Amino acid sequence: MKFSFYTDDIAKLSSALVGVVCFEEGLSESPTFQSIDRALGGILAKLVTEEQFKGKKGQSLLLHTHGKVGAERVLLIGAGARKDFQPYDLRGIAARIVRDGNKISAQSVAMVVPYTEGTVMERAAQFLAEGARLGAYKFDKYLTADKDEKDKKPAVEEFKITLGSENGDAAKSDTIRNAVQRGERIAAAIAHARDLVNEPAAEMTPKKLAEIATRDAKQYGLEIKVLGPKECEKLGMGMFLGVAQGSEEEPRLIHLIYRPRAVGGKAAAPRKKIALIGKGVTFDSGGLSLKPSAGMEDMKIDMAGAAAVISAIGALADLSVPFEVHAVAACTENMPSGKSYKLGDVLKSMNGKTVEINNTDAEGRLTLGDAMTYIIGEAKPDEMFDFATLTGACMVALGPHTAGVMGNDLSLVERWLAAARLAGEEMWHLPLPEKLKEQLKSDIADMKNTGERWGGALTAGLFLKEFVGDTAWVHVDIAGPASSDKEAGHLTKGGTGFGVATIVEYLAGRPA
Repeated sequence: MKFSFYTDDIAKLSSALVGVVCFEEGLSESPTFQSIDRALGGILAKLVTEEQFKGKKGQSLLLHTHGKVGAERVLLIGAGARKDFQPYDLRGIAARIVRDGNKISAQSVAMVVPYTEGTVMERAAQFLAEGARLGAYKFDKYLTADKDEKDKKPAVEEFKITLGSENGDAAKSDTIRNAVQRGERIAAAIAHARDLVNEPAAEMTPKKLAEIATRDAKQYGLEIKVLGPKECEKLGMGMFLGVAQGSEEEPRLIHLIYRPRAVGGKAAAPRKKIALIGKGVTFDSGGLSLKPSAGMEDMKIDMAGAAAVISAIGALADLSVPFEVHAVAACTENMPSGKSYKLGDVLKSMNGKTVEINNTDAEGRLTLGDAMTYIIGEAKPDEMFDFATLTGACMVALGPHTAGVMGNDLSLVERWLAAARLAGEEMWHLPLPEKLKEQLKSDIADMKNTGERWGGALTAGLFLKEFVGDTAWVHVDIAGPASSDKEAGHLTKGGTGFGVATIVEYLAGRPA
C-alpha cells in the first residue's frame, strides 16, 4: 500500500471510496461536506436527515455517487463530539476505510483529515498510516476454505490522505511524509507482534520464538544472545527453570540489544539504557494448578509481552532512537507432568531470594523475576519496563481494554502514562500498597509466589518489586488488552500487539 496526498477540491478527488469524518456539532457545515453535497445536488444532506445520521461515534453512512463526484462512494464516519476527538482516533477510522475498501475490491481509497483545534498534521498522518496498515491486517495462514479468495492480495493499493487546500504546504513537507513512514513502521511492528501471538502454541515454542528473534536481529542490525537451560542454570535462574521443568519444550532466554549509531556507523554514547522485559510463556496450562479447559483455550497469548518487546525493538532500531535498548524474554511453557514444579516447592531465584510455591499458575512473575535480575546484572539499565499478561485480577479491576501500570518511580510512571495517552493505548496507574506484602510472607522461604484473592494484581506487582532493587521500574499488566474477542477500530480478533505503540512513543517521541 502506498500513501499519497491530495489538497484540491474534494469533489474532484478520483477514488473508489472517500471517508469523511463527521462531528456531532455542525455536521453539515464543514467545507468538505458542503463541497460533496453541492456536487451531488443536495442528496447528501437529504440522506443524512432521512437516515438520522447524527455524527455520533460509531455511526456510518455509505452512498454511491453514480459519477457525480470524483469518488465512486462516500463514507460518512461519525466521530462524536469534536471536543472529545483525539488524533489517535484516526487510526481506527483509517482501518475502517481500508476494510470497507477491500470489501468492494477498491484499489484506491481516500480519507479527509478533519480539522480540529490543535490538530498536528504530522500526528494525524502517522495515525492514518498506522490505521490503514492495520486495517489490512489478517491472520489467515491456516484457513483452507475459499483458498482462491484467501490467496488474493488485499485490493487497496493506495491510500490518499486528503488535507485540504489550506494544508497544501504540509503535504509537500518532508516532516509529514516522515510521519507517514513512522506510522508504517509502528504498524509493521504491531502486526509482527500480532503474528507471534496468533500462532498456535505448538508452532510458537520457545525455540521457534528464539529463531524468529535471531532473524529479526539480522534484519535490524541488533545484537542477540539466546540462553538455553544449561546457561540459565549456570546463572542460577531457579525460578525460570522451575517453571520450565514440566515441559518437553526447552526454555530459551532471549536477549536483543540495540545500540545507537553515530554518523558513519560508529557506536554513539547512549543517552540512557532502557530494558524492556516481556513475559514469554508460550503456553500456560497452569501447571499442576491446572486451569479449566475454557481458561486454557487462549493461553497461547501468554507470551504477548515477549511479542511486544521483540517487535518493538525492531521499530526502535529502524527509527534510530538515541537510547541503548535491551529486550529480554524468558520463554517457556508451563505444563503439568511428572517433572513439574509442585505446590510447596521452594525455588531459589537468580538474586538469591527463595520462593515457596503456593500456586503453579502464578508462573509469569517467577520467569520475570529472574529475567529482571539477569538484565540488571548484564546492562545496569537506567529504566526498566516489564510487559506481561500477568493476572486475571487486573482484568477484574480494569476490564478487558485497559492495562494496569505499577512502578517504584512516580515520575517514570507518569512519563510512561503520558506516552500511552499520546499513543492511544489505555492504561491506568495502580498502587503498590506495602500493607499487602503481608500476604506474600512464607514460613519456610523468603516469600510465597501469590497472596490472597483480594488485590491479586497488586501483590503480583509487589512480588516483582522484590527483584528490581534501586532500578527505576514500571510494570505493565496487559492481561486484558493483549487480545481482542472481536474486530474493533484498528484491532482485529486475536492478538492486538498492545504495548508496541507506547514503547515507540516513549522512546522515539520525546527528548531524553
